[in-house]
Amino acid sequence: MVQGVILGVLTAGVYALMASGQTLIFGIMRVVNMAQGAMVILGAYLSYQLFTSFGVDPFLAIPATTAVMFTVGVAVQLIFLRPLHQDDRTQLSVLVTFAVALLLEGVMSVLWSTSDRSINTGYVNASWTVLGYQISLVRLWAFLLSLVALGLLHVLLRRTRFGRAVRASVQNPESARLLGVDADRIAAIGFGLGAATAAAAGSVYGLLYPFNSGSHYDLISQLLSIVVLGGLGSIGGAVVGSLVISVSTAVVASAFSPIWAPMTFFVVLLSVLLIRPRGLFGTAARGAL
Repeated sequence: MVQGVILGVLTAGVYALMASGQTLIFGIMRVVNMAQGAMVILGAYLSYQLFTSFGVDPFLAIPATTAVMFTVGVAVQLIFLRPLHQDDRTQLSVLVTFAVALLLEGVMSVLWSTSDRSINTGYVNASWTVLGYQISLVRLWAFLLSLVALGLLHVLLRRTRFGRAVRASVQNPESARLLGVDADRIAAIGFGLGAATAAAAGSVYGLLYPFNSGSHYDLISQLLSIVVLGGLGSIGGAVVGSLVISVSTAVVASAFSPIWAPMTFFVVLLSVLLIRPRGLFGTAARGAL
């Protein structure tokens, strides 16, 4: 049981990093990004390619992969999402971003085929024993990386002019425009940041799990469960939701059977939503960033 909790807490950091980008995009644009899982897998492939071709450690590759995926995210927003009418954006974004996910899947299939890949570094199976419990070195570093990335994201949103513009756009878009905030620019940068967090998480994901071009289907269902559980638009909710679901899944897998673990996502989600339909940190008002 304790080993399952340790595993769940360490894994939660990676899911929180992935889900924070998802909820950031929703908070800024009211866009449900169905392509977030595909962006995570693309980040994993980029890290895999840098490792196999140039020997770049996946953790050291993160600055490069996040820069590439930031550009991809901005391009997706400009080409596919900006033309959508404001009143229909939330509904249409589901279809548009799902189409983007299929497009990314096709590109990945052509470039890397559909075979499973994994990033096998020399330390991928290394672990420490603390009080009789195993702590995976990769998961520990991934957890610390997620804390740093989420901390930087928090500072960006709370302590910078860009962050103030984001919060103003989320809370009252019309008033923000009257005050000179360029909502289109904020939306493009926000989507780019969401894609960048996916790339950072993807580098770690490739170390922890085998992946292929179709892995994003299972991943997006998990991310949506986390985001809905935490509350749409709440980054803090995404972190707590990741922790709740990841620990629950790991405990069920270790105490009962790994076969039942995937169902834990949806059991926990339904249990919480029956009590609090807006999620743990969701609010009726716009913006919970």
